[in-house]
Amino acid sequence: MNSSSSLPVLYSFRRCPYAIRARLALAYSALHCELREIKLRDKPQAMLEVSPKGTVPVLVLADGTTVIEQSLEIMLHALRTSDADGWLLPTEGNEQEMLALIGQNDQFFKPALDRSKYPDRYSADEVSSAARDADAWLGGLNEQLAATGYLFGLNPSLADMALRPFVRQFAHIDKEVWAAKPWPHLQSWLQRWMDSALYAEVMEPYPAWVPGSVGPTAFYTELSPSPV
Repeated sequence: MNSSSSLPVLYSFRRCPYAIRARLALAYSALHCELREIKLRDKPQAMLEVSPKGTVPVLVLADGTTVIEQSLEIMLHALRTSDADGWLLPTEGNEQEMLALIGQNDQFFKPALDRSKYPDRYSADEVSSAARDADAWLGGLNEQLAATGYLFGLNPSLADMALRPFVRQFAHIDKEVWAAKPWPHLQSWLQRWMDSALYAEVMEPYPAWVPGSVGPTAFYTELSPSPV
């Protein structure tokens, strides 16, 4: 399906956890957009003109001038437009508590994740410290999931969907090591999402966008019910 010029434009990179979380919320909220998959080593000028920071995701709304440059802000924009299953209304806790946990993920766990994924870029001490930090963070999430299988009560929430792409990236560093970790609740939580129709929708591969062309319309498939 081709895009219409009236659609928002999403600049994305398939494997980036920040871009994944943005696509998740857009797909869940059924907000169609023109998807422009980019190459990180060859960022299109059109993206840099609207967002000089040069990182994904970037959402340009249909008015052509409103730009949302942060993944969490894109999620909140989507969910405040349509939130049929109440991702912003968890059965335990509240939005502010979810945002606090997401902030800790982005500020504490993400650096540990980067050092664990790219150990050659850091000193041995930094890598060792990152491994301890990652284990502590993920072990804590496993405990938080033990009661209900979700981070804030009985159902998926903003926090679950904002954190899962980062845990996925960690799990993919070494799948055998991940499978051997004593985190059954965390592993089940991640796998349910990766087995879902929503995950399949947002992880569909697309060729890199060619400037001057129209990218595909994303997030238009009728999703079948699937646990996340």
